[in-house]
Amino acid sequence: MTEPTIFDKKPVVLDLEAGDYWWCSCGNSKNQPYCDGAHKGTEFVPVKVTLEDSKKVALCLCKKTNNSPFCDGTHAKL
Repeated sequence: MTEPTIFDKKPVVLDLEAGDYWWCSCGNSKNQPYCDGAHKGTEFVPVKVTLEDSKKVALCLCKKTNNSPFCDGTHAKL
């Protein structure tokens, strides 16, 4: 698998508390947008997100963003 699986063609907007999160980069996690280990055996690895403060974020679900894990609008071109 060289291309990630598109989970959805829109981001998920979440209010997250300060802390560490692991974003799924392969698109196969059943716990989107978070990693559940479904990437094992592929070249994909989860992306660590560290938030210093609580904030609202838009996390990419199309997995094509150039600003992972955050949505950059790439889904609009798919």
